[in-house]
Amino acid sequence: MSNDFDPEAMIARFTERAAAVKKRNLPPVGGDERALFIAQAQTDFRDFAMIGDASASLEDGVLTLRIDLRGSG
Repeated sequence: MSNDFDPEAMIARFTERAAAVKKRNLPPVGGDERALFIAQAQTDFRDFAMIGDASASLEDGVLTLRIDLRGSG
């Protein structure tokens, strides 16, 4: 990995990806395919949003993401 890797920029990209999933249009499919698409979008959003909320540190070439899963209340 190069020395110019910016963990905060990576987190910002995941935040943008989570927002893009929320704006994603539903394709013209129905039934089981529609349910699978919606389930995948929910999983994508959750994963991208969790990384987007992470605190990152890069020490000695090791990227550590700290994600608080306790919730806000």
